[in-house]
Amino acid sequence: MTQQSSAIDQAMLRRAIGLASSYLVTDTSTNSERGIQTWCTGFHRLVDIMVVLHSRGELELETVNEASKACSECWSVAGTWRGMEDCRQGVKEVAAKLKKLLDEPYRRTYKGSKVYTPNSS
Repeated sequence: MTQQSSAIDQAMLRRAIGLASSYLVTDTSTNSERGIQTWCTGFHRLVDIMVVLHSRGELELETVNEASKACSECWSVAGTWRGMEDCRQGVKEVAAKLKKLLDEPYRRTYKGSKVYTPNSS
C-alpha cells in the first residue's frame, strides 16, 4: 500500500475500502465462526489508516467519499443477508470514526467539500 516509505497510495486504499461489502459477504460465508470478526477488524484497520492520513493533512476527499460509500453498502448488505445483522454494529463504529474527521459543526463536509451520503447525488 506504500510507494515510498512514508507515502500511502490512496488509490490502492480506496480500492480496498471499496471492496468492504464484498469481503463482508465472503468472510461471513466462508468462516461462519470468525468471519464477522475478521471483516470488522479489516474494515477498522483501513479506516485507521485514513485517520493517520487525516492527522498528517494528506487524506483526500475521494478517499473519504469511498469510505462513506463503503459504509452505506455494508449497512445494506448487513441488513439484507440473513445472519449478518451483527455486522451493523461494526459499520456504526467505522462510521463514527469517519464522522470525527469531518468539518465541524455539521460534519457533512471534508475540508469544505461535500461528502458522499446515500441520499446525495
